[in-house]
Amino acid sequence: MDDSIKTKNEIYAQVKKGLKEYNLIKEGDRVLVAVSGGKDSLTLLTLLAELKKSGAPRFEIFAAHVRTDFHCASCAHTDILTELFKKLDVAHVFKDIKVLDEKGMTDCFWCSWNKRKALFQTAAELSCNKLALGHHKDDIAETVLMNIFFHGSISAMCPRQELFKGEITIIRPLCYVEEAITRKFAQDNKFPSKLCKCPFGKDSKRKQMKELIKQIQENSAGADIKESIFKGVAGLNTVDFD
Repeated sequence: MDDSIKTKNEIYAQVKKGLKEYNLIKEGDRVLVAVSGGKDSLTLLTLLAELKKSGAPRFEIFAAHVRTDFHCASCAHTDILTELFKKLDVAHVFKDIKVLDEKGMTDCFWCSWNKRKALFQTAAELSCNKLALGHHKDDIAETVLMNIFFHGSISAMCPRQELFKGEITIIRPLCYVEEAITRKFAQDNKFPSKLCKCPFGKDSKRKQMKELIKQIQENSAGADIKESIFKGVAGLNTVDFD
């Protein structure tokens, strides 16, 4: 079997598993997909757009890209994303927000908080009851360690999280998918590379956790560290720290 077909089959099986086990998408849902322009969000959008065509369950899908006044030179280009959205036949919106203060400064929490606020507002405007985020298994494992080490909290990203008394539900359909698979899927589908990269990325806490997990995995033959973390936090309270 061709490697690209194998990767596609594997990632679809994992996404379908997450959708079923956590009841992420139901008949009649209107799903807003947060698209940063990176490999994970484009993978998620592509997979959901393909699943929508199957008609079981029947649901609507929209894409939203939030642009800030804090970005690097390789930040996602509107025309490139617009072309991708049209190719997938997905309705889309672009939102511009400000995250820099009067001194031209910001931080990860403030930037993330404002992006999430813009997504919630967009979901309300489009009458979407689900907000799909491209967090994969690696993100979930890394977040657990970030919360323990830097926030003194044993908490995790959940595949499904209801907010505002059930008005909107955050879903993470890639919860069973490892980053290596999204990377391969993105390459196979020739997604634009380096469209969006956080200027803080090279020195982020998340990168530290990623390297820690990798180191532990390399010295733990036969163990699946990310899977162990994922299973270990099932059912815990959700607190997201990006």
